Amino acid sequence: MENNLTWQEFERVAMYVGTIVEVNDFPEARKPAFQLTIDFGETIGVKKTSAQITKRYSKADLLHRQIVAVINFPKKQIGKFMSECLVLGAVGEEGDVILLAPDFKIENGLRIG
Repeated sequence: MENNLTWQEFERVAMYVGTIVEVNDFPEARKPAFQLTIDFGETIGVKKTSAQITKRYSKADLLHRQIVAVINFPKKQIGKFMSECLVLGAVGEEGDVILLAPDFKIENGLRIG
């Protein structure tokens, strides 16, 4: 493992807590994925993303779930869908993703750091 990241570089990564408020299938995606709408609170607002998390999660599992996401990457066009943030998770050996989330319900828009 490399230890090349400076503290200043880490501080630039804007990781925030948000709540998933809408989940849709994403049949146009190359790999199975959902389209997520996430509420990051009053200051940041609502952002959309897609996530390849269908192995472990159903749409019902995800709705109203709090997650951690990076919100300061450039927007990314995925087919006809515009991704505005990156949901964080641990990736298992078989490519299944386990979402990162707070242990307790907290305010949307709190920064991770």
